[in-house]
Amino acid sequence: MLLVLILAAALWGIGYLAGVSRTARMTSVAVLLVGVVLAQLVLPVSHPLRAATGGSAAPWLLLGGAALLILLYRQVLRALRNRAAPTSEQSISPSGQFSETELERYARHIVLRELGGPGQKQMKQARVLVIGAGGLGAPALQYLAAAGVGTIGVIDDDEVENANLQRQVIHRDADIGMPKVFSAQQAMLAQNPKVTVLPYNRRLTDEIASDLFADFDVILDGTDNFETRYLANRTAVALGKPLISGALSQWEGQLSVFDPANEAPCYQCIFPEAPAPGLAPSCAEAGVIGPLPGVVGSMMAVEAIKVITGAGQALRGEMLIYDALYGESRKISLSRRADCPICAGSEDRAQTPGA
Repeated sequence: MLLVLILAAALWGIGYLAGVSRTARMTSVAVLLVGVVLAQLVLPVSHPLRAATGGSAAPWLLLGGAALLILLYRQVLRALRNRAAPTSEQSISPSGQFSETELERYARHIVLRELGGPGQKQMKQARVLVIGAGGLGAPALQYLAAAGVGTIGVIDDDEVENANLQRQVIHRDADIGMPKVFSAQQAMLAQNPKVTVLPYNRRLTDEIASDLFADFDVILDGTDNFETRYLANRTAVALGKPLISGALSQWEGQLSVFDPANEAPCYQCIFPEAPAPGLAPSCAEAGVIGPLPGVVGSMMAVEAIKVITGAGQALRGEMLIYDALYGESRKISLSRRADCPICAGSEDRAQTPGA
């Protein structure tokens, strides 16, 4: 038996040195093993070749069976990996296939059953607009870029101030005085140069909202004033775009996906009119704990990924409320208003692709 093992090792080693392929070397060893088994089965018991090769076919059959099981296991494992990873067809996008760097970067997404290669491809093809590069916009922008959303627009007319840096973590001390959209663009491209960032250094107005929203698939509203929120809502409803909205106050944050095109209420269904002055103070007036925007803004990015890919269940018709002071979260159901002046009849509009 030892002689056969020595011969098998010699065949493998000589083939390796001669540059013979792995498959050819395995074939030569398999042929040797088959020859030994045949010798054990065909030759007389007293034949010296049988004695020299172990005297019985049983150990060789066991050895061959074990080798076959190992090969089958490796084939199954390879098939599972190929199933989890994007195929060459899946990885094609308008800008070409995923690079090796991208495949490695997004590997933790690709192995998720709910995303996989197709989901990552959808993110690469997606266009997301974020209104506001402040407390909520900062983490949302960072995570959307890191996740590989292909095109990210950001609109804001403000500049970075020292007071922003306690919570708006996309900006740095050196960025004070710079328009927030350009500071955010620099940080996002430093994080992921494979994404496209479109900065709009201006305020969202009625004159530009419709044309701007039409160029994107999903809208994230991270603003802190009701005028912009109502404008974003009615524009998103008119175009059938899902609107992911977040809000903060002191220790509490909330978010929802307003999407009447998919039978969910719109923002104005829930908040028919802006509160009276003083009833809903801004963060500058009431204060806000620094990490809270990071929590809620990150949740907004998660909802955007779910809307883009169809993974799980987005917060349509629900509002998630997070109380950081007591470490509690809860969800409440939201319903459409039949008399809503913004979304009544919007179910007849075409649904948003990928929503």
